[in-house]
Amino acid sequence: MNTVLVTGGAGFLGSHLCQKLIKIGYKVICIDNLFTGSLKNIEAILENKNFRFLNHDINIPIENVNADYVFNLACPASPFQYQKYPVETIKTNVLGTLNVLELVKKNNARVLQASTSEVYGNPLEHPQSEEYLGNVNPIGPRACYDEGKRAAETLFYDYNRQFGVDIRVARIFNTYGPNMAKDDGRVVSNFIIQALKGNPITIYGDGNQTRSFCYVDDLIEGLIKLMFNLKRKLPVNLGNPQEVKIKYLASQICKLIGNKQVIATKELPSDDPIRRNPDIKIATNYLNWKPKTNLELGLKNTIKYFKKIS
Repeated sequence: MNTVLVTGGAGFLGSHLCQKLIKIGYKVICIDNLFTGSLKNIEAILENKNFRFLNHDINIPIENVNADYVFNLACPASPFQYQKYPVETIKTNVLGTLNVLELVKKNNARVLQASTSEVYGNPLEHPQSEEYLGNVNPIGPRACYDEGKRAAETLFYDYNRQFGVDIRVARIFNTYGPNMAKDDGRVVSNFIIQALKGNPITIYGDGNQTRSFCYVDDLIEGLIKLMFNLKRKLPVNLGNPQEVKIKYLASQICKLIGNKQVIATKELPSDDPIRRNPDIKIATNYLNWKPKTNLELGLKNTIKYFKKIS
């Protein structure tokens, strides 16, 4: 039975990944310092004989851990979180990633970096393909995450070229679903919490900016396929190619909850992307992967989760 290490395994994506890996037959070691993660996300598997939790900050070297595969998901991932803690965020992306790569090199393991669509910045190309080099502000309030993830990708490819480390890089587009933190500032959780409380929905700008929303189960399937089924070192976009306007998302959430839509508008934040839409031809052709869950079903599942924890 192979062992898989998941850094950030108590977070939104990490918790789903840990549970799925155990279900399909792997031993899992979860490393998380609970900075943005939560033990509640993994309470269902904490006592599983094939699961081990380590409370550890990856900015400190990782000792006495042996794994065949490593998913590096550790990093604050919502704009609210990483703009509140910018130094911690870029430190995790650089120093933390170095520590993960050193462990992987020592163990002769394979490693997957959870990168992000934010490496494309406020894109001038639509949809965004893996070949697009991006339009990123290196000194803006989002740079700790955008440039941090770009630096992490650089480290991955340098370790591959210099030391032969076996790498995978997933560029993850907006993902939503159960286990999202209700106060993490992401648009789906924000809208659902506001609608459940009967508050106005806060939209930044005119609401015509777009995102592509991938349900978490689909994203986890893509990560697993990329790690285990594809010999491709170049980055792979994982996301839903259906482009959705933010104001449409708000209307759908209000409709599903049964609230009358009331909008409160605020100024668009600095460097906030106007359009975000992945080109997933590589994932489709090489991984035989594409999202299966439509937005309505995904939102229903997510609303049900937030009702349960509210």
